[in-house]
Amino acid sequence: MRIVLLSGGSGKRLWPLSNDTRSKQFLKVLEGPEGQTESMVQRVWRQLQHTGLSEQATIATSKPQVEILRSQLGDEVDLVVEPERRDTFPAIALAAVYLYSVQGVSLNETVAVLPVDPYVEESFFYKVTELEGVLAESGAELALIGVKPTYPSEKYGYIIPDPHETEKHNHYAKVSRFQEKPCETEAAEMIEQSALWNCGVFAFKLNYLINLLISLELPIQYEEMLKQYGRLQKISFDYQVVEKASHIVVTPYEGYWKDLGTWNTLTDEMSTHIVGKGVMTNSSVNTHLINELNIPVCVLGVSNLIVATSPDGILVSEKEASPQIKEILKDDTQRPMYEERRWGCYKVLDYTRNARGEEVLTKRIIVGADKNFSYQYHLKRNEVWTVVSGQGELILDGELRLLNQGDVISILAGSKHSVKAVTELEIIEVQMGSELVEEDIVRIEMDWADIIQNCVNWGKTR
Repeated sequence: MRIVLLSGGSGKRLWPLSNDTRSKQFLKVLEGPEGQTESMVQRVWRQLQHTGLSEQATIATSKPQVEILRSQLGDEVDLVVEPERRDTFPAIALAAVYLYSVQGVSLNETVAVLPVDPYVEESFFYKVTELEGVLAESGAELALIGVKPTYPSEKYGYIIPDPHETEKHNHYAKVSRFQEKPCETEAAEMIEQSALWNCGVFAFKLNYLINLLISLELPIQYEEMLKQYGRLQKISFDYQVVEKASHIVVTPYEGYWKDLGTWNTLTDEMSTHIVGKGVMTNSSVNTHLINELNIPVCVLGVSNLIVATSPDGILVSEKEASPQIKEILKDDTQRPMYEERRWGCYKVLDYTRNARGEEVLTKRIIVGADKNFSYQYHLKRNEVWTVVSGQGELILDGELRLLNQGDVISILAGSKHSVKAVTELEIIEVQMGSELVEEDIVRIEMDWADIIQNCVNWGKTR
């Protein structure tokens, strides 16, 4: 069996901590087994490792999330990266083609697809492994996991089994239909009919999807799929595949499952009411403070609130009202003010436009010990670095030098540069140019040994 984890989406529902590059699965607000903070994706990956499934897992993601996935899970995790976001069917199709044409996975292999951030017990992943047997026994095109409901929720979609088929098999049933987020009365009626919550987990034989791509005249070779990816229709897997499948079965899961997609559901699973600098009075009942700023926040005598602060903004909301944030910010185009990268993180401190019409952006950058930037250059901006603390090594246009506290470095547009932290390195970076965007980075090498070798060769040709 192969596992495909879907990691996509933007970060509106848990704003201001989440943004377009740091969506909900990357927020480190949960408590790990040793008391450390961890994100949803780190929790799921740890569970996959414990259940022996991580080596068969591939994460399908988008370009903006590659750096933070590398930072939180390491460089060894297997990634399939969409050239652009085009919904779940194109993402799953790309992953399937990758498994088939790059990794040489057998067409008879079972592929299980699941979200990267379910909040579940480890028993859930053992349930995922049962899908292979369910497919074989039922002969179905798709096999799903449905969660046995504990109450009639309006927040989840439902899988309704065929009433004439439910007694025929002990551990799976044929699916009659799906229902998206019904009202509470309808949900209660469907639960009486043995309906299950749809947790977005399904499996198929690899040849099922490869044959479907052939019928749609889409590429089944990975490099060609990447080239043609932009012409794929933006459509969900549900609309393109599930609704057209003639034989779907579902197997029930009776353990704990929760979608931590909003502040009111996420805070239910947090082990502390205060994260970051802040104080809260005892009269503040069922209120949570998550503060990523370097200034204290005081919460006095208010209950059932979420107070969240980050460089992207400040949210004060009743917990029940917090899901409205996605709709309110749907047209927001502000650039992310905080990003986590494979080498560390940065926060935007200030942004202005000067009298000459140039944009000026100031960042606080933290590079972890033994981590390094790519060897890169920019086309549209100059940079000035001031080393605030730590020690590092700088390569600038092929020349290597040491960096120490207090050093100031000017980097002109077109200058090739990289830095490696000897100890944790803090840099204040001031960018000045006509367009200050993360896309204005031309990367030459990523690994420090390759960067050093590149510079040695560059020096020989000067």
